[in-house]
Amino acid sequence: MITKDMLIEDLVNDFPDSVTFLMMKGIRCLRCGEPSWGTIELAAKEKFFSDEEIENTIKELNNLFIK
Repeated sequence: MITKDMLIEDLVNDFPDSVTFLMMKGIRCLRCGEPSWGTIELAAKEKFFSDEEIENTIKELNNLFIK
């Protein structure tokens, strides 16, 4: 299960296609060389996501990548 406390590095290692999803959300530009350290929550907060937006993003990630 993907959680907001999951490290982005672990997310990308476990679910490589999540890079595109994160880029579409504006959370990280991993392919552009932006560092991928920290949690999903911290990265989202850097982009001014609300707590509700973070929770919705985590739900979307789980729906996409957890079978």
